[in-house]
Amino acid sequence: KGFLSPMHPCRPPTQRRMAAGNYSTVTEFILKGLTKRADLQLPLFLLFLGIYLVTMVGNLGVITLICLNSQLHTPMYYFLSNLSLVDLCYSSVITPKMLVNFVSEKNIISYAGCMSQLYFFLVFVIAECYMLTVIAYDRYVAICHPLLYNIIMSHHTCLLLVAVVYAIGLIGSTIETGLMLKLPYCEHLISHYFCDILPLMKLSCSSTYDVEMTVFFLAGFDIIVTSLIVLVSYTFILSSILGISTTEGRSKAFSTCSSHLAAVGMFYGSTAFMYLKPSTISSLTQENVVSVFYTTVIPMLNPLIYSLRNKEVKAAVQKTLRSKLF
Repeated sequence: KGFLSPMHPCRPPTQRRMAAGNYSTVTEFILKGLTKRADLQLPLFLLFLGIYLVTMVGNLGVITLICLNSQLHTPMYYFLSNLSLVDLCYSSVITPKMLVNFVSEKNIISYAGCMSQLYFFLVFVIAECYMLTVIAYDRYVAICHPLLYNIIMSHHTCLLLVAVVYAIGLIGSTIETGLMLKLPYCEHLISHYFCDILPLMKLSCSSTYDVEMTVFFLAGFDIIVTSLIVLVSYTFILSSILGISTTEGRSKAFSTCSSHLAAVGMFYGSTAFMYLKPSTISSLTQENVVSVFYTTVIPMLNPLIYSLRNKEVKAAVQKTLRSKLF
């Protein structure tokens, strides 16, 4: 009669469910990492250690600077400090474990650790998506309705917007991680350098169609809706800027918004590539490169983009240094 595997379709449904249930007792996963080449482990470790240190210093510096300087206690910088906090957190969810894996013989992560990493990564990546949208709305109000800015963007409104951003991150992450916790896993090797949804689904020994459709819908909603809000906001902003009579005024308005547009373009482009495409379109190498970009590089670039192109931040840095040194 031959041997039938536990998940073979000729097995009775009850036996297949029991087999699937047994696979769900996986206690650890092995992360494949970025590369298997031994000669690249140390250079990559040093590279990502440098990126992480710059990320930590840059984002902590932005948060500290905004807290210490009263002239930066405005809605725009309040949102920027929260963006830096989100960048700091979601980079810290991924990068330290990746650094350990570069110097470890086996890149092992426990089942609980994997799901925790996935949960917090999703919380902060979704929050990043909506925080960028809030910043776009703030710029729209500042440029298109300057006389009403202080009324519309009141202290209470700012607190509410940031609370909604974090709440959406928590709700979205809870739903998606809950779906992943229900899947039975029959393989241990994750073809990625951290626990993400798509690589984990490939390890399941049951159908992931429902989970895939749910994740696609949620990711699509987050990316498409927020990007549309950003696009509409900047359409009105551009219209208002073109209506400014002086060249100096147009230049100042453009410089205020260009840094945010750069951050938005990088983030939405990379996340859309990862989550709004069929899994067969790109290779593992492409997915790793894109993932590295939005999990480690963008959190490092955001404080640099917002700080180097912002005269108010430069002035605040100079004032803080003078007060501390003299």
